[in-house]
Amino acid sequence: MGIYEELQWRGLIKDISDPSLKEKLNAGGMTFYIGTDPTGDSLHIGHFSSFLICKRLKDAGHHPIVLIGGATGLIGDPKPDSERPMITKEAVAHNYECLKTQLTEMFGCEVVNNYDWSKDINFIDFLRDFGKYFNVNYMLSKDIIARRLNEGITYTEFSYMIMQALDFWYLNKEKNVTLQVAGQDQWGNITAGIELIRKKEQKETYAFTMPLLTKSDGSKFGKTNGKAIWLNKEKTSPYEMYQFFINSEDSKVIDYLKFLTFLSKEEIEKLEIDNKEHPEYRNAHKALAREVITFIHSKEDYDEAVKISSALFSGDIKSLTAKEIEMGFSDLPCVKINEQTSLVDLLILGEMASSKREAREFIRNGAISINGEKNSQEGYILSKSDAIEERFIVVRRGKKKYALAEII
Repeated sequence: MGIYEELQWRGLIKDISDPSLKEKLNAGGMTFYIGTDPTGDSLHIGHFSSFLICKRLKDAGHHPIVLIGGATGLIGDPKPDSERPMITKEAVAHNYECLKTQLTEMFGCEVVNNYDWSKDINFIDFLRDFGKYFNVNYMLSKDIIARRLNEGITYTEFSYMIMQALDFWYLNKEKNVTLQVAGQDQWGNITAGIELIRKKEQKETYAFTMPLLTKSDGSKFGKTNGKAIWLNKEKTSPYEMYQFFINSEDSKVIDYLKFLTFLSKEEIEKLEIDNKEHPEYRNAHKALAREVITFIHSKEDYDEAVKISSALFSGDIKSLTAKEIEMGFSDLPCVKINEQTSLVDLLILGEMASSKREAREFIRNGAISINGEKNSQEGYILSKSDAIEERFIVVRRGKKKYALAEII
C-alpha cells in the first residue's frame, strides 16, 4: 500500500485540502513542514505522536522541514477557552534552542524559526502585504476563532492565523514547501495559508491534518497523574515512560501502536489478537513501550527500564544501582536520615507507621523488608552497609507500601 493508504490505516489522516493529495503523497517528492511553538523547553509525548510524520513521509520520499515558532510563540495560538499567558522573549529563545536540539537529534530534519523572517516586518507592511488578503468574515468562520467569540478574543490572538499563513507563504516562496501537516485543531490556520498563497502568488498548495491522540474518555493523551510525559529524560525518565505505556488502556493500546510506532500492519494485527486473547500478557503494551523508548532514547534505556520494573515487581531491590533506585522511586518523597537511625524511626519518618508501637508490631509480624530482605528485628539500627551504594534504603511494608531513605 502507498503512504497515503498506510496513513489512513494508522488513523493519521483527519482532513485533506484536496483529493489530488492522495496521488501526490504516494508519488513522493513534496517538501512539507510541520510546526510547534516553543512554549516549553522539551517536547512531550503528544508532540511526538505528531512529529513522527516527519519520518513517515521522509521514508516515503518527501522532504521534511520542522518549524519552531520563535515569533508565533511570542503571540500564542488561541486556546478554546482562554488566552495563553505571554512568554518572555528570553524564555522563547531558550526553549527554541532546546526543541531544535531534540528535533534534530530525533529526526535529523531541517529546523527553521519563523522569528527569522517575521522580526523585520513592520506593522504597516504586515497590514498592506498580508492583512489585506484576509476577510474578517472568513476569519470569524474558522472553528478556533468561532469558539472564542462568546468568551472574547484579543486582537493579538486573532492575528495568529495571519502569522501562521505568512509562514506557509514564506516557506513556499523560499523553500518550495507545498504541503503543511498539523493536528486537526490547526485546520483553520492551515487553510488560511493555502488561501494566502493562492491569492498572493496564484499557486496551489496542500495540507492534511492528523487526529489528536486521546484517551478513551476523550482527554488528551500524554499525561499521568496530571504530569506530562516529556521526551527529555531529565524531566521524565525512561522508566517513568515505560510505566506510562505499560499501563496504557487496553482499549486504546492498538491505536497507540498505530500512531506511535513503525511496526507493520501485520505485526500490529498480531498484537491485536494477542491483546484480545491474552490481555494478561500485555504483549501489545510491552511492544509499545519498547518501540517508543528505543526510538526516543535508546535500547539501553529501554533495557534499564525493564530491569527496574522487573526488580521492583520481584522485590529484588539489591540488583539495582543508586541511579536506578532514583528512577524507580522518583514519585516517592525521599527521607533524609543519618547513620544510627532506627528502623522504627524510619517507618514513622516514611509515614509507614503512625507510632513506635505500630512500627514495632509491623516489624515483629514480618511485614517489613529492607532492600528486598525481610527484617524482624525491633531494635534494628540502620547504617551505610544497609544502603545501596551507601546511599539508598528502600523499605517496604506488605506488598505495595514503600518508603525511600537516603543516608547523609
